[in-house]
Amino acid sequence: MQSQATYNYKVVRQFAVMTVIWGIVGMLVGVIIAAQLVWPELNVVEWLSYGRLRPLHTNAVIFAFGGCALFASAYYSVQRTCHTPLFAPRLAAFTFWGWQLVIVLAAITLPLGFTQAKEYGELEWPIDILITLVWVSYAVVFFGTIVQRKTSHIYVSNWFFGGFILTVAILHLVESAAIPVTFWPMKSYSAYAGVQDAMVQWWYGHNAVGFFLTAGFLGIMYYFVPKQANRPVYSYRLSVVHFWALIFTYMWAGPHHLHYTALPDWTQSVGMIFSLILLAPSWGGMINGIMTLSGAWHKLRDDPILKFLVTSLSFYGMSTFEGPMMSIKTVNALSHYTDWTIGHVHSGALGWVAMVSIGAIYYMIPRLFGKNEMYSVKLINTHFWISTIGVVLYIASMWIAGVMQGLMWRATNPDGTLTYSFVESVKSTYPFYMIRLLGGVLFLSGMLLMAYNMFKTIAGGKAVDAPVLAPVVGSGVLTPAAAIAHA
Repeated sequence: MQSQATYNYKVVRQFAVMTVIWGIVGMLVGVIIAAQLVWPELNVVEWLSYGRLRPLHTNAVIFAFGGCALFASAYYSVQRTCHTPLFAPRLAAFTFWGWQLVIVLAAITLPLGFTQAKEYGELEWPIDILITLVWVSYAVVFFGTIVQRKTSHIYVSNWFFGGFILTVAILHLVESAAIPVTFWPMKSYSAYAGVQDAMVQWWYGHNAVGFFLTAGFLGIMYYFVPKQANRPVYSYRLSVVHFWALIFTYMWAGPHHLHYTALPDWTQSVGMIFSLILLAPSWGGMINGIMTLSGAWHKLRDDPILKFLVTSLSFYGMSTFEGPMMSIKTVNALSHYTDWTIGHVHSGALGWVAMVSIGAIYYMIPRLFGKNEMYSVKLINTHFWISTIGVVLYIASMWIAGVMQGLMWRATNPDGTLTYSFVESVKSTYPFYMIRLLGGVLFLSGMLLMAYNMFKTIAGGKAVDAPVLAPVVGSGVLTPAAAIAHA
């Protein structure tokens, strides 16, 4: 008798557990560098100084924490929505171990100063080659699973995951183009120079936000919000419009990071205009996600996982309103180079990306280890409130500090001289750096609670690979909204 096929949950389990672990590591580095801005004497040695740890923090929270969350949720949901195990399971295993090796190499080389010296602390060429191999393997596994699907329809979350995978591949290849010099110490020269380098860097930078940190996590939202709420997507048609409008518009928004620079003025204006247009699809997706709870709002009282998911959508809506507003040249004249930008980034990174990831991991962990729910639902609720308070303290302090900095820098005396020196603005910012540090400590504390809850759940459970469900067959056409309920 032939045994029933099962979903490949092993690689999902591995990525889900490492999401929490790397989240703690990345946020701990964030807390350390926040403390270094308050107490500069904490910059003890050069390889643990702010300048070395800041790119490590960025890479750890985006590509280690966020990347593992995307791998886990994409591998989990694509199997469920396509009613088939993962394509090429050995290649899927390679993506896990290869990605962990990339993260470890980054943790070693960035403090040593081996970077391409760009905004995101881009890694040097040998690691870039490994990233390319892992990412191509990821694409083969994901799209191979879709090709062998047992349903005619491709559910919308897979469109977002697929768009994110393809675009990040292009971004990585173009941005990382370099001429290698030596293997050790790792050294290369960028393939670009001058204003072209700046343009490519922010085409990459903003689309890393637009696809890695937005499209990918919208894939998480479109699967896990309906599943946790046990409701169909509010408007499936809107979700498809959301996808196409978002991926087309995001590609052109990068130049808004380069207002008042040597970039041609028309290019800056194009970036601003597309950033303003971007508000429409972004809010369309946010409204679609929140309205999915129509008829199920009462669940928010007792379901902390749903609280994480819905609150993340609120932060998504807020940060995707703030971003286009900050792209307006006159607003940007005040906000650019200030801590307002830091507040904006973290309202998206902590409020949207981290919270939707946390909600998805809380959803998956019990199912991956044969449990009905997490070890402690109360701890999830505690985690939610600690994280929410932490985010609010963080972004509010940075908003206030940023506006204050912008106003102080542009203030002039009647004779045209500057009213304040730069160091006076730094001194005035000090109390807000303390509040930012407190917010970061709270968010990190929540992640530690999550790790405890996760390991207790794993200890009380057993790794289980669920049987592959047969697609629902009925009279007439099965709607995508009905299909997700059975996935």
